[in-house]
Amino acid sequence: MGWFSRRRHKAEAQARTSEVEAATIAHLEQFLATRRGVEAFIELPTTMARATLLLIAYDGEWTRRSVESVEWARKFATKHGLPSYDAGVVGYPQRMRDYNARQRSSRH
Repeated sequence: MGWFSRRRHKAEAQARTSEVEAATIAHLEQFLATRRGVEAFIELPTTMARATLLLIAYDGEWTRRSVESVEWARKFATKHGLPSYDAGVVGYPQRMRDYNARQRSSRH
């Protein structure tokens, strides 16, 4: 692959990344706008997955999205006035587990 081809592929990848990031931001902001008591839990990247931002509402309803970096997640939380926690240190709140249990029982 020549220099120009690598450059073109890099530009295409950046365009796809910005589209995904825009969709992620839109989803996270929509979650914030329609829920109350939202807190941010930041999950560190692993060898298999990028960093993720987990938003949990007061009733335990949650959404998780892969994000660019831990720094990006912290900036998002700060920009939106959300308390943020390192999920690996504090764990997940009981209300999230309770919400998951309610969802499982309502399906059966």
